[in-house]
Amino acid sequence: FQYKQDVQQLHEQRQNQLIEAAVRSEEMERHRISEELHDEVGALLSATKLYLGNIKPESLDEKDKQLFSKTLELLDHSIIKVRSISHNLHSGILKELGLNEAIRSFFQKIGQASSLEATVELDNSYRTVNPENDISIYRIIQELCNNIIKHGKATKLQISSTVENDELTFKIKHTGNGLTQEAFEQLRFQANGLGLKNIQNRIILLKGQIWFTAEPDNNF
Repeated sequence: FQYKQDVQQLHEQRQNQLIEAAVRSEEMERHRISEELHDEVGALLSATKLYLGNIKPESLDEKDKQLFSKTLELLDHSIIKVRSISHNLHSGILKELGLNEAIRSFFQKIGQASSLEATVELDNSYRTVNPENDISIYRIIQELCNNIIKHGKATKLQISSTVENDELTFKIKHTGNGLTQEAFEQLRFQANGLGLKNIQNRIILLKGQIWFTAEPDNNF
């Protein structure tokens, strides 16, 4: 019996080490892509805008003026979009502002980028103990919210948190099409359920729990 327990413990330890390595590798890749977007793509777009700035609109006919104006507008939008993506990929905001402020910033961007009504009610008594845990929590919230925006067709999205007995609990509610726990367990093992699998891996590392429920809209 003791031997079986030891084997099981070693198996779980090995599994957690593999998950931790995968999560760490993913975070490093996010940082690499973030820096390349900011330093390479962002710099190219900014340089392009400088070159366009040398064109004199008054020398153009009316049709070309409209095309020129539209090009600058799309270019400005692209620069903002690249910065936003780079910002979301990089976890530096967590070190600068902390978990709560990073979540507030993320939800503010959600509200600005879509017609979604996003609200935040976080427990300000939370204090970071392990920065790596904060990154995992932030990535879980990002992935869940991105799935809600992409698949849920929600009009309202709300996140709240509470801290009690050294336990941090988040509750995310929305008015769209949600998941049940049974559906989550099935989807995370499918080939197109990589995002849900990543969520589960981070939950395992945090030694936490995640639960999905579907409730009527009037409970929002």
